[in-house]
Amino acid sequence: MNSRQILAGIDRTELENLRERYPYRPNARKINAYEDAAYWIGVNVKRAQDLWLDRSPPLQILDLGCGAGYFLYLCRLFGHDGLGFDQDEEPFFRGTTEFFKIRRVIGRIEPRTPLPDLGRKFDLVTGHRVCFHRLARTESGEWLEWTPDDWKFFIKDIRTRFLKPKGRLLLEFNRRQDGSSFFTDELRAFFESQGARIFRWKALLAADPNQRPRFKQIGR
Repeated sequence: MNSRQILAGIDRTELENLRERYPYRPNARKINAYEDAAYWIGVNVKRAQDLWLDRSPPLQILDLGCGAGYFLYLCRLFGHDGLGFDQDEEPFFRGTTEFFKIRRVIGRIEPRTPLPDLGRKFDLVTGHRVCFHRLARTESGEWLEWTPDDWKFFIKDIRTRFLKPKGRLLLEFNRRQDGSSFFTDELRAFFESQGARIFRWKALLAADPNQRPRFKQIGR
């Protein structure tokens, strides 16, 4: 199944109409608008393929910060069972997740705070364009972020409470304001100490910290 076939199954007019019902918030960025199905389907097909989701048996997937729901919508098309976790601060995302029939739990991810019990474990937990580690902006515009100890708590919580024994955790990060990688030398060393395989702007971790899972691109 390719992007063109997937787009053919989406009522793109209705998706664009959602934006009229849920207009942009004041001062919101309009780059890569989430009603642009062609763009976001393309992005998320690549995300799914990087994790072999187009070829794997049915998986239980938890998507942290599920946003508009495109990733979980694709996961369902590939035969997987997905659940989203996100805040409910963006009305447009409320409309798109209903449009795509995405199940989601409303909540926030806070430093050194366990996630709420979701009643089951997952084969894959994902977070794309992660921003829950950002605490506040300084006067210079830089973000105050989680420390390695905050990340250690979060990773342990996911591994022990939400991943099945052979499960994986995928975290995808934005570049920093100056265009540099999220992975500073300190953060790269930390994530690798936790068993992460880092590829470009992503970190992939196994439930077992002694194992290092692989991205699809590696070894091509």
